[in-house]
Amino acid sequence: MAIDHISVAVTDLAKSGAFYDAVFGPLGMTRIADRPKAIGYGKKFPEFWINARPEMAPVATDTGCHIALRARSEELVSACYAAALANGGADAGEPGMRPAALTTYFGAFLTDPDGNKVEILTFPQPA
Repeated sequence: MAIDHISVAVTDLAKSGAFYDAVFGPLGMTRIADRPKAIGYGKKFPEFWINARPEMAPVATDTGCHIALRARSEELVSACYAAALANGGADAGEPGMRPAALTTYFGAFLTDPDGNKVEILTFPQPA
């Protein structure tokens, strides 16, 4: 099985677009589709969509949605995290090793402007 794309509902498309532009930029993903009520991100085709649902109320803490994005390095995890915080994201766990999860796991956690949890992670190789 392969997943073709994922879609997440957001209340403010412009605000969430700025957030996801910042998160995906360091990972090499860009806006590929920009529609009146949706934005699609990817490298060659849209793999991740945000869809405008202005009638929804933003959730202050956690919607139950968890999006995990793999980065190539610890530096990229930290860059995505910093860019996300500067563009409307909220901290849910600073970048760092997570030995309780795995001894080779480095990750950071945020929430997007609508309360969706975003995890950025990598598995660094021992030196």
